[in-house]
Amino acid sequence: MKIFTTEEIREIDRYTIEVEGVPSLELIERVAEGVVAEITERWLPSKPMAIFAGPGNNGADALAAARLLINKGFNPKIFLFNIGGDKLSKDCAASRDRLLELPEIDFTEIVTNFSLPDLQKSHLVVDGLFGSGLREPLSGGFMALVRYINESKATVISIDVPSGLFGDWNSNSINRNIIHADLTLAIQFPHIAFFIKDNFELVGEWKILDIGLSAKAIASTFPSFYLVEDEDVRRKLKRRNPFCSKADFGSAAIVSGSYGMMGAAVIAAKAAVRAGVGKLTVVSPRCGFNIIQTSVPDALFDYDKNDFVTSRINLKHEYNAIAIGPGLGTHEMTVAALEDFLVATKRPVVLDADALNCISMRPGMLNSIPVLSIITPHAGEFDRLFGVQPSAEARLKKAIEMANAYNIFIILKGHFTAIIRPDGKVYFNSSGTPAMATAGSGDCLTGILTAFLAQGYLPEIASLMAVFIHGRAGELAEEENGIYGVTATDIAANVGKAIKLTMC
Repeated sequence: MKIFTTEEIREIDRYTIEVEGVPSLELIERVAEGVVAEITERWLPSKPMAIFAGPGNNGADALAAARLLINKGFNPKIFLFNIGGDKLSKDCAASRDRLLELPEIDFTEIVTNFSLPDLQKSHLVVDGLFGSGLREPLSGGFMALVRYINESKATVISIDVPSGLFGDWNSNSINRNIIHADLTLAIQFPHIAFFIKDNFELVGEWKILDIGLSAKAIASTFPSFYLVEDEDVRRKLKRRNPFCSKADFGSAAIVSGSYGMMGAAVIAAKAAVRAGVGKLTVVSPRCGFNIIQTSVPDALFDYDKNDFVTSRINLKHEYNAIAIGPGLGTHEMTVAALEDFLVATKRPVVLDADALNCISMRPGMLNSIPVLSIITPHAGEFDRLFGVQPSAEARLKKAIEMANAYNIFIILKGHFTAIIRPDGKVYFNSSGTPAMATAGSGDCLTGILTAFLAQGYLPEIASLMAVFIHGRAGELAEEENGIYGVTATDIAANVGKAIKLTMC
């Protein structure tokens, strides 16, 4: 799914109205119908309700929804803000006039002073104050109103975006000055802001209202942000030839493990073999021999001369894909071995976990990472590499900058894991569950990613597929073990099932 900036959405909206001839009031009615359908599905007409409409088209949406709700037996208190008078957009004024044709409605148009209504926790609030077209943070009376709504603890539905939240970036925003929605009904598309952790308490649950904006305009607009969904991965997964052999699915090496941390190597290896790699070799210190051979008999083992830590990365064979990091440790010999390897190799590699921690100890190594390599940091690892970031939004922006600067792919792990390409395009992942917040989950992702690379998928495709399949495997593991009971081993065990389910 394409994720458009606020400006891109505005242009698609304009094209729909001006070129395809869909009246703007018709689009407002479609929004209202979607809002009302959601409300009537969840609440009875007896629910106490307050609707707040601003002077623009977000307010027009709210007023149109109010009219439809009244026709369905609801009795909302409606507040339209027209401070100073004559401030309404053309469509907002038209929606107001249609609403006023109804008899005996509880409607207040605020032109000057305003007394705050009595809001209780039992109320349902429809927030139609300001949409994604807002250009400045809320201040004055609107800021006070938003704070009052938040403090009331009423259930809040926001139309398009919570009032005060910008659709794209919110680096200078203050959360208490933004509506805290329980449900946000986005118009046609989700906004970039929805995928950033900082905004979770503001957006709440979100759903999309399809109002039929121009398919032609959507198809011809190419944004920088996307959401990876089932169909995207299904199209990329290759069907296997009946006459295939293991040689057709590549060979991979995972340099991983150290004394006391061989479990990470085991998890990565199990995930890789479940993801279909033709032949896998685990490269570890000697202490890992018995562990790997008994825990993952499907994998070969290549040993370091050191018994306990990786002291060299001198691969004996040619591999289609190489990953370094799970359970590797950060011993000074390991740091030196990684540095030597990165300086010597020209092929892209996957760098995860302790490989990233080793690099953070010698930041100059960043300049030696082969182009088109893939790094897979969580927030802490990212900050150790590139400096502490003040927010998730700042971290994403920094990741976009660093992916371009070093010509690498960055998989920034989180709820909506972001795959950031060197060209600046960002792909948010849609699969996964909080059950995956468990030790070793990232090692599992490394194994899947390495397996797909070994099978010949390009880095930009392998990254999308691996992150999605990893999340889907986590969902399957949660079905079996519950949200508290999932381990990384459970995720790895479900990788094959996740691929099968996605291909169906």
